[in-house]
Amino acid sequence: MARGVRVSARVLLQESELQETFVRAPGPGGQNVNKVASAVQLRFDVAGSPSLPEDVRERLRRLAGRRLTGAGVLVIEAHRYRTQMRNRDDARERLFELIRQASVAPKPRKATRPSAASRERRLREKRVRAQVKRARGARDVE
Repeated sequence: MARGVRVSARVLLQESELQETFVRAPGPGGQNVNKVASAVQLRFDVAGSPSLPEDVRERLRRLAGRRLTGAGVLVIEAHRYRTQMRNRDDARERLFELIRQASVAPKPRKATRPSAASRERRLREKRVRAQVKRARGARDVE
């Protein structure tokens, strides 16, 4: 039986959908920095995942930006910490947070009109500003 991770109310990811690769990390690490592969490259196939509803998939594609490959694979690199386990947890949490954000449908915008008072205020301010500018140019040379 495949284990799953509940990311949001609508999304349950299977462990088999996540591919992790460990690579050498840039930055701090002391003597281990050139010996231990502590950075994590987490790959998740957004395009081919059976766990994502279509609307979440589309929003996730938009949110992913340059982290999404041409083939529709989301790549998250984590090398913030010195240990492999903390970087692994960090990468997974960042993926899950992206999916949670994509799970929330944007609130539809309601078309509104400016109130009569705000229109009047805007026009009054325009007249005052125009008066100021007109006063600047009018100089008599005697």
